Amino acid sequence: MPRILGVDIPNEKPVYVSLTYLYGIGKVTALDICHKLNINPQLKAKDLTDDELSRIVNMLDTEYSVEG
Repeated sequence: MPRILGVDIPNEKPVYVSLTYLYGIGKVTALDICHKLNINPQLKAKDLTDDELSRIVNMLDTEYSVEG
């Protein structure tokens, strides 16, 4: 199960849905993050590479105010 900012996100859900488990991220914001990073929003969270996970974490740290 991938862990982003201290929150375990579900493996079997699409990335954009999994990102909504972070407080402060809704579906629209999650889709925006995926598009900015060129990540397929329908990709299952378990299929994210380490590089994609680190890019998501970097973007969340720099551009968004979220609680984990």
